[in-house]
Amino acid sequence: MSYKILIINPGSTSTKIGVYEDETQLMEETLRHSTEEIAKYDTIYDQKDFRKEVILDVLKEKNVDLNDIDVVVGRGGLLKPIPGGTYATTPELLEDLKVGKQGQHASNLGGILASEIAAEINVPSYIVDPVVVDELADVARLSGHPLFPRTSIFHALNQKAVAKRYAKEVGKNYEDLNLIVVHMGGGVSVGAHKNGKVVDVANALDGDGPFSPERSGGLPTGALVKACFSGKYTQAEVGKMLNGNGGFNAYVGSNDMRDLLKMIEEGDKKAEAVVDAFHYQLCKEIGAMSVVLGGKVDQIILTGGIAYSAKTQADMKNAVEWIAPVTVYPGEDELLALAQGALRVMNGEEEAKVY
Repeated sequence: MSYKILIINPGSTSTKIGVYEDETQLMEETLRHSTEEIAKYDTIYDQKDFRKEVILDVLKEKNVDLNDIDVVVGRGGLLKPIPGGTYATTPELLEDLKVGKQGQHASNLGGILASEIAAEINVPSYIVDPVVVDELADVARLSGHPLFPRTSIFHALNQKAVAKRYAKEVGKNYEDLNLIVVHMGGGVSVGAHKNGKVVDVANALDGDGPFSPERSGGLPTGALVKACFSGKYTQAEVGKMLNGNGGFNAYVGSNDMRDLLKMIEEGDKKAEAVVDAFHYQLCKEIGAMSVVLGGKVDQIILTGGIAYSAKTQADMKNAVEWIAPVTVYPGEDELLALAQGALRVMNGEEEAKVY
């Protein structure tokens, strides 16, 4: 039996929606929301009815009959830390999305909108692998000071999706493999996947770990403390240095890898040094994660938008293929990953988890 799936993925200034029949995309639309439209609402939750109306209008315009939909799945938000999986949109889960258990982000609306629309057509609704997936080994939680425990916030949806894709392609169970997955987009995260659990990964939301196009990564702590108390910067300005104006942006004024590669072609040595350091830090993190996995690494997977770069692929393979073979799944297909999460439950491959 095939299933028609409605997918809702809210971002800060857009809402991506898709309709899939099993894993085949029937429709995809990115609904843009102007700054003026969003500014009318005091909180993320206040945007709910506005976004819902826009979604329903576009579905009607595209002749999508909601009565044909078998399941609705939304992007997960900043819930409390939970293991990976597909979760039913229970009242407790919806309440924590509403209040923003670990912060306010547009993705919190994914499960709420999915639940409301699903209730109107009497079908189930789910979220899949939100960024707060936390499967860290206990030893990975200690940072060096009890006030600052290490937390797991990362690109869980894409990391889990490509890990399961690789397992399926080689005819093995995800739970039987040791994988290192490197997500490279506006933020980066390097996860050690041990027998189906991400036992170590940095908090990518705060920009820990290697630097990225927009995030500073793990900075020298002493220098950071001095900057914080120098009187030159507000807390918000320091926060923006760490997440938004860090990484590529801080060094060369662009967060687009394609710009940096063009600059390198034109002989820009600074851009070349930044890209080399970016690859260096990621590969160093891969080395660290190989130790986490006891040196038994079945595959290293490169994914995210930057994985399209031939230079990135070549440089990183050259540095880490002695650890394990490298597979590249460029890009980040969040809608498909959400559809696959719902399908695993609908097909009985997995049980829906309860928050």
